[in-house]
Amino acid sequence: MSAFSLIKTLQANIGQVIKGKDDAIELAVTALLARGHLLIEDVPGVGKTTLAQALARSLSCTFRRVQFTSDLLPSDVIGVTIYNQQRQAFEFKEGPLFSNIVLADEINRTTPKTQSSLLEAMNEMQVSVDNHTHPLPRPFMVIATQNPMEHHGTYPLPESQLDRFMMRIRLGYPDEAHEREVVTRSHLNHPLSTLNPVLTIEQLLELQRSLDGVRMDQSLVDYLLAIVRATRQTDQFLMGASPRGAIALHQAAQARALVQGRDYCLPDDIKTLTTPVLAHRLIVSHRMDLGPSHDREAERALAELLTAIPVPL
Repeated sequence: MSAFSLIKTLQANIGQVIKGKDDAIELAVTALLARGHLLIEDVPGVGKTTLAQALARSLSCTFRRVQFTSDLLPSDVIGVTIYNQQRQAFEFKEGPLFSNIVLADEINRTTPKTQSSLLEAMNEMQVSVDNHTHPLPRPFMVIATQNPMEHHGTYPLPESQLDRFMMRIRLGYPDEAHEREVVTRSHLNHPLSTLNPVLTIEQLLELQRSLDGVRMDQSLVDYLLAIVRATRQTDQFLMGASPRGAIALHQAAQARALVQGRDYCLPDDIKTLTTPVLAHRLIVSHRMDLGPSHDREAERALAELLTAIPVPL
């Protein structure tokens, strides 16, 4: 089976559970293929957790869900070193982070100390405990969810944490036809219970490696860098996109080309992914809070910048 066929099979499998959200599914699969992490931000009940679980269940890999709360400790996520009396030695007991896909549910409800326990894992694919480094399994992906509308008892993710996520996406409410389908089937078994894996770990790793063969012309690289530099030069942002953001946009564009069945990138790949890849990394110059209005303002400002940058032909 070709790479394109495998990807379409994966998307269709997730689509059995997440109805009417093909764009969100495509972005989630794109982040997976690009070896990136995903932040799903939306109001409760629209399927954030379900999307993460459907993606994980479509793969023959290990999956752990961690419900982030204010009393969660870093050791609850990473693991802990304990003394084994029988062996008379200290042993490291792995936490749920040692899985191929980790769902950090409601990540903004835990303290900054616990949030920061993910930084090394998300950036370097390893964790350090008691002067020992422990590699994480491959592939490895963190999918985090959060509700941007509620701020009581939450700890907004700092910029350093947000920068570790390749993309931030939203699901939004379903249209009437798909919501009717979801409502009428609610008395049946949960659709996740019948979802079967369609990709093995080996197939996924091969798809990720195949990104190296996706071409991006120099003119497109220049276009990508022009977008990134524009976010740093405009007075609309206090902080522009980081070099990590530029790398993420490059890798995501290659992954989207693969998802579209191409071995070369187009300008549309970069334009489509600019907002989900860069918007959450930007700080608008006149922001008054960390609420959803700031996020929307960053997206609007980014859209204005895009219209002013010439698209290579």
